Formats: sequence, C-alpha cells, structure tokens
Amino acid sequence: MDTSLPTKKGPSKLSPEQRQELLDPLLQSSWKLVDGRDAIFKSYKFKDFQQAFSFMTNSALNAEKLDHHPEWFNVYNRVDVTLTTHSCGGISSRDVRLASVMDAAAAKYFA
Repeated sequence: MDTSLPTKKGPSKLSPEQRQELLDPLLQSSWKLVDGRDAIFKSYKFKDFQQAFSFMTNSALNAEKLDHHPEWFNVYNRVDVTLTTHSCGGISSRDVRLASVMDAAAAKYFA
C-alpha cells in the first residue's frame, strides 16, 4: 500500500515562447537577466528609507498572497530584488507576476 502523501504540481519554468512574451515587457522596464542563473533582477531606488521600507512591506504582503517570495537586499533607499522559482529551478510565471506587482507598488512613489 502506498502511504506517500499526494504531490502538488508546482510551477514550471517558462518555455522559450513564454520567456519572449512574458519577459520582454519586464526587460524593457529595467529588469535584467542574471548572469549564471535563471533569474531576473531589478534595483529600485527610492527617496529615502521610509519609502524603501514601505515598498518592501507592500511587496511582502503581496508576495505572501502569491505564495512566492523574493530574494532581496535593502540599504537605506535602495532595494535590490532577484526573482527565481527555486522549486522548478528557474524563471516561472510566479516571477513574472511578482515582478509586475512590485513594479506597480514602486510606481506609486515615482508618480
């Protein structure tokens, strides 16, 4: 008798066609492909620490809703973000969604 728990299929890496369709708009908005790994990166610069931290708080709440969490680094007014989906070993639709959500959150500070 098989007593293993049922497995839940997680996200899969973007296909070459999906990469072109979904990543191109992000790459045009300052996201970059990371050398040496299948990930995307963007550095946001805010007016001050309060704006940077507010952006991170908003992004953290949205990341939780999306069940996807960024690799990030903050120093004063700068927030560096790297997105990849560890469970599939590369960029997935979850990264694209979170990048878009983060760009929308950051746009509030640059309007």
